[in-house]
Amino acid sequence: MTFDLPGRFWRGNLHTHTNLSDGYLSPAETAQVYRGAGYDFVAITDHFRPEYGYPVTDTRDLRTDGFTTLIGAELHAPRTEAGQQWHIIAAGLPLDFAAPSNSETGPELARRARTAGAFVGMAHPSASLLTAIDAESLDAAHSVEVYNALSDRENRGDSWHLADVLLNRGHRLTTYAADDAHLQPQDPPPCQAWVHVRAETLDPDALLTALKAGHFYSSTGPELYDVRIEGEVIAVRCSPATKILLTGGHPGAELAQGTNLTECSLPWSLFRGRHCRITIEDATGRRAWTNPIHLPCS
Repeated sequence: MTFDLPGRFWRGNLHTHTNLSDGYLSPAETAQVYRGAGYDFVAITDHFRPEYGYPVTDTRDLRTDGFTTLIGAELHAPRTEAGQQWHIIAAGLPLDFAAPSNSETGPELARRARTAGAFVGMAHPSASLLTAIDAESLDAAHSVEVYNALSDRENRGDSWHLADVLLNRGHRLTTYAADDAHLQPQDPPPCQAWVHVRAETLDPDALLTALKAGHFYSSTGPELYDVRIEGEVIAVRCSPATKILLTGGHPGAELAQGTNLTECSLPWSLFRGRHCRITIEDATGRRAWTNPIHLPCS
């Protein structure tokens, strides 16, 4: 599993906007916000729309020995079942990624981004009212944005239900959390949701390889130190938590509750032959989540 792999965890945000689209700060100022908050990397994903000149923001000059960037964009094309444009995160795009044609659909655009080398995510499904039919058509996606900090102000930050539906239908997707930072004065503060990516180096290619392989977990605060299958249980070590929860592709849950919990073992038989995940919650209500864990049938 991810926690056994060589290397270390690198903290980063995968969904970020600057004043090259509808964000408030410049790319350099935005990167400094995350670097100053102790992040290891950020993906600038400005809106890839004609009114902004279809930007793929070049952030290579913002990289330092201890901080790097992923080059990407938030891609758009018509249209979802709710009548809206698609919102598709693509981290790891080439700088010359071509603008969509008038006839290119969201799923086609996502396939082209994945072919070009990008990590592709379904952005804020709940806020976009994305349906299961929509999501299944986005067959190039690597991951579902299951928590979006900006959308949380609308009570639409959590998209775990859609992720579970897709996983139960056999789609091998991962799950990530992100800020969707625009850094506008009226917005929630940044650095509210992120990923910890397991890689041997802070090289953009190494981070992208790890993201595509699902070698990461997501958080809004707590840390996961180890999660592993040991026989018929899943063993967890984490920062102090009040709840350690095992949920997934079957109704019901296994749960440990207490004060300053830092480890526990939960039986996984309820989810046999399906997927599950660990969620931890701390005393302030902040959470961390593993990627889906796919369990054997016997």
